[in-house]
Amino acid sequence: MTKLTVHKQRIGPILGRHPWVFSGALKFIPEGLKSGDPVMLLNEEGGFLAQGYFNSYSQIAVRLWSWDEQEAVDDKFFEKRISQAYQIRKNFVESKKTDSYRLIYSENDLLPGLIVDKYADCLVLQFHTPGIEFWKDKIVKALVKIVKPDGIYERSDVRDRKRFTNVIPTEVEGSLNLNERGSLVEPQNDRQIDRGGVLYGKVPERIKISENGYKFWVDVIGGQKTGFFLDQRDKRQALTRYVDKKSVLNCFSYSGGFSVYALGAGAKHVVSVDASESALELAVENVKLNKMDVKKCEFVCADVKQYLFNAQEERKKFDVIILDPPAFVKDRHKVKEGLMGYKKINEMALRALDSEGILVSASCSAHVTLSDFRYMLSESAGRSRRTLQVLETYTHGIDHPELVSFTEGEYLKCVFAKVV
Repeated sequence: MTKLTVHKQRIGPILGRHPWVFSGALKFIPEGLKSGDPVMLLNEEGGFLAQGYFNSYSQIAVRLWSWDEQEAVDDKFFEKRISQAYQIRKNFVESKKTDSYRLIYSENDLLPGLIVDKYADCLVLQFHTPGIEFWKDKIVKALVKIVKPDGIYERSDVRDRKRFTNVIPTEVEGSLNLNERGSLVEPQNDRQIDRGGVLYGKVPERIKISENGYKFWVDVIGGQKTGFFLDQRDKRQALTRYVDKKSVLNCFSYSGGFSVYALGAGAKHVVSVDASESALELAVENVKLNKMDVKKCEFVCADVKQYLFNAQEERKKFDVIILDPPAFVKDRHKVKEGLMGYKKINEMALRALDSEGILVSASCSAHVTLSDFRYMLSESAGRSRRTLQVLETYTHGIDHPELVSFTEGEYLKCVFAKVV
């Protein structure tokens, strides 16, 4: 195992269990290291600090996954990590009504760069760094042993996920980019990661999953992300408190997650708006799958901003409006521009809300803090001459745990607010 020495003034984050080590923190990086090579970090006196893998000669040089000097990186290592993560989900998320969730959440489950989503009896993997991909065979082997899935599918096709394709800029630019749902994506030899396919067993093109008693078709091969936005499960459930006998507008609806929950909770009419026809087709199928009345639904393929503008012009009003857009802020230098985008759609949505209406507004931009988001909502409310009262605030669900030190991984925030 290669040993790397850390500058004395840079060991603080490592001791605080932060999983990233930047190249500038290392006294010397020898030539010839390959992405994925295991490394041990030492202080200037030669004392042990942590273990991880070498990722690249660019900004984040090492990703840490252990602070135990005696822990060997072998089959048992990956089995232990996966078993620990699986136990959290089985204890606190999985039930007779829910069979799908994020199983491995990258740095936060001490497997940096790895995303594993469980959809019923199948797993979908994403390798977001070249370093973690080096360990693919051992990871798949451990998943098969611990989880016993029917099949495993890889969706490391970052290039094709147009809503949230990002790479790390050069070290000179000094910026970190995270994708839409909170994972850092790095290029390999100046090209995007572009891989996918069955790694184990059999995986159907569409998988039927259960979430809080509702059924959904998930397109794991061609859908956005790994096929479904699992991180909004608890927010979808929270929505059910507000929609009985209400008219609901679901913006950026994708495959209709919020729409199905709204219908199931007694909404009188639900409009789903998305720019993707294929997503809306899947949304229709999901409504039918749950034996709900399609006549209570309207599916509109349109730009959300244009739809909200038209609604304002036509004086169309809704009791509940959901805004779950893609990330408007792709790196920390674009926060101002991104907040302007959030402000605009929230202002338009507030103008389309009826008296005492409910706004459910979300952001998955990692560079926008909850405080930034709240301030943006206050500005949107002021510009639309509405008074907003926050009823509930959500961040990550239990299947998206966070290392207390890894604030860079915070990305999701969702506010339920009432017009008063």
